[in-house]
Amino acid sequence: QVQLVESGGDWVQPGGSLRLSCTASKISVSRYIMGWYRQAPGKQREFVADVTSGGRVKYSDFVERRFILSRDNTENTVYLQMNSLKPEDTAVYFCNAVSASFNANYWGQGTQVTVSS
Repeated sequence: QVQLVESGGDWVQPGGSLRLSCTASKISVSRYIMGWYRQAPGKQREFVADVTSGGRVKYSDFVERRFILSRDNTENTVYLQMNSLKPEDTAVYFCNAVSASFNANYWGQGTQVTVSS
């Protein structure tokens, strides 16, 4: 029913860029905290960035000004522009939607990002 579908993951060389997309169905992204998380093999899932319903964006410290999260309410999609990618950015990236008002917490299936030479 409710779906978060990520896309844009790929293999890139260090220093390259990718843009991840998360398109939601059956919910409005403007009414949720929309976040990006990532998980590398053998590691815990970690926070990358999110945006509140009011439009405030927050980034994890490791982003270091390299990533930009944006939201397109018309397209019902959130994006993660990833620049200056490093090998340590290699992970499955997951989209997340949270709403306290709706008592909801949704996850996408993830998209693989691989950064290597």
